[in-house]
Amino acid sequence: MPSYQPPPAALDPIETASADELRALQDARLRETIRHAHDHSPHYRAAFAAAGVEPGDVGGIGELSRLPFTTKEDLRRNYPFGMFAVPRERVARIHASSGTTGRPTVVGYTAGDLRTWAEVMARSLRAAGARPGQILHNAYGYGLFTGGLGVHAGAEHLGCTVVPVSGGLTERQVRLIADFGPEIITVTPTYMLAIADEMERQGIDPAATSLKVGVFGAEPWTGRLRETLEERLDIHAVDIYGLSEVIGPGVAQECLETKDGLHVWEDHFYPEVVDPGTGALLPDGELGELVFTSLTKRAMPVIRYRTGDLTRLLPGTARTMRRMEKITGRTDDMLIVRGVNVFPTQIEELLLAEAELSPHFQCVLGKRGPLDTLTVTAEPATDSTVDAAEEAGRRLAERIKGTIGVTAAVRIVAVGGVERSAGKMRRVVDER
Repeated sequence: MPSYQPPPAALDPIETASADELRALQDARLRETIRHAHDHSPHYRAAFAAAGVEPGDVGGIGELSRLPFTTKEDLRRNYPFGMFAVPRERVARIHASSGTTGRPTVVGYTAGDLRTWAEVMARSLRAAGARPGQILHNAYGYGLFTGGLGVHAGAEHLGCTVVPVSGGLTERQVRLIADFGPEIITVTPTYMLAIADEMERQGIDPAATSLKVGVFGAEPWTGRLRETLEERLDIHAVDIYGLSEVIGPGVAQECLETKDGLHVWEDHFYPEVVDPGTGALLPDGELGELVFTSLTKRAMPVIRYRTGDLTRLLPGTARTMRRMEKITGRTDDMLIVRGVNVFPTQIEELLLAEAELSPHFQCVLGKRGPLDTLTVTAEPATDSTVDAAEEAGRRLAERIKGTIGVTAAVRIVAVGGVERSAGKMRRVVDER
């Protein structure tokens, strides 16, 4: 366990408010959000009418399920500015997704939305253990992706000194960490592995740097990878969650003192979990698809937005607000191999139990005649031999079969043979 313990910090009053106080605030904010969306967004006015719901029909959170879902397809159909609920002239900033279908999802922010985003992001970093005056090395990408600028604004709001490195140029990342002495790093967990590899290549012990806390997000990662990162770098590894459509990073944060799931900032973002197939609301504790309703956004409120992320909601611990379990996968990254559902995080959990294998891997889907095939491409650990890695690969294939129930080949390649991440890792390569 890393030895770093941050000094105490004052919390926002709402973080420790009673459940009744929180619910009263949520109800009031939900009513205002529904009225605002209905009156100023043609999409929501039409969606409410199609569902036979008037704004006054929803008095609070308990009646939220009467409202229709919002999907990513809704955002794409309304490209570029059709989801905005304020005049475009009042939109202070625009972000957009990568748009793999050729039409990205666009999100907008008023100046007030940007202040809210900075506040919840600062709250997240404080919960992660960051403190005013510390240097924060921000290796999330800057640009249309919300990660870099979202973290940057929150870190400055908290009072940190921000190094806006962005992603890529790994040699420079390592040199700046060595020279500037940051205590906090914000980055995807797979790119942190690549940075640690580069530290070792430069003769730097990853466990001997100034880093105290890594705030990792933007992709699913496992508890086993947390252990790997904490041991290798002697840091606290904590999870952060967000998505552009809701606001960006800072929707939920794991607290350093408990590391037991991510507290959702429910005063701004109300979570539900639904059955991915039927859309039926599930009780807390059951696994399903995460759905969010924004409670304070003005430029582009979202009502019951289906994220595609799979998790469950749990009671609060370090904060009053409920926790969401670490994301286990997405409804759209689940692999179906010969009728068996497989998530890359399941492969990661099993691979990291093999000390002779590196954490770097990819799942390659192929075809043998009419049948799908799954090959896990992996590397030897830096202190392992090829023979030992091959034997570990055979064990891994057996454990995948025994634990997940699917037959997979494990192919061991040379160190560096698996594609490295400079942001989000491409875990699945589909060659079918």
